[in-house]
Amino acid sequence: MPERSPISEKAFVALREFLDADGWHPVYVEEGDFFRMAFRGRNGEFRVVARVRGDFDQLMVYAFAPLAVPEERRLEVCEFVARANYGMRIGNFEIDMNDGELRYKSSLDYEDVGLTAIMIRNVIYPAAQTMDRYFPGLIAVVAGAKSAEAAVEMIETGLPPQHSQN
Repeated sequence: MPERSPISEKAFVALREFLDADGWHPVYVEEGDFFRMAFRGRNGEFRVVARVRGDFDQLMVYAFAPLAVPEERRLEVCEFVARANYGMRIGNFEIDMNDGELRYKSSLDYEDVGLTAIMIRNVIYPAAQTMDRYFPGLIAVVAGAKSAEAAVEMIETGLPPQHSQN
């Protein structure tokens, strides 16, 4: 286990205790100094990673899409990411243009206040639930079944996209 400052260690322990108590069944990954878990939502199962960055007094949580976006669909998925991120209050989608990894990140800075169970809950659930909410749209864009605009509109309004009649 890496050496941590007392403040960083306290935050790490708070994270581990929350994950255990909340039923996340975390697996500690020493090489990256993070916890890995699974989240099963209505639309899929997602890998979730939670990491205390003691050097910055930050908690970062990532929910990963269970697919790599094919190279030929990455630009359309970038549009999906940009449209989905616009107006997002907590967190954001990210895509790695080199390998197609897509994830949702939620984070917070706990400097001068410490890390509490409520703060952890308020970071981890938005990441996992937002990935689950947007996943059907992502799949539709990756498959070429919907445009990025139509997929995000359908998710955010709950209605099929409206098209102007010319």
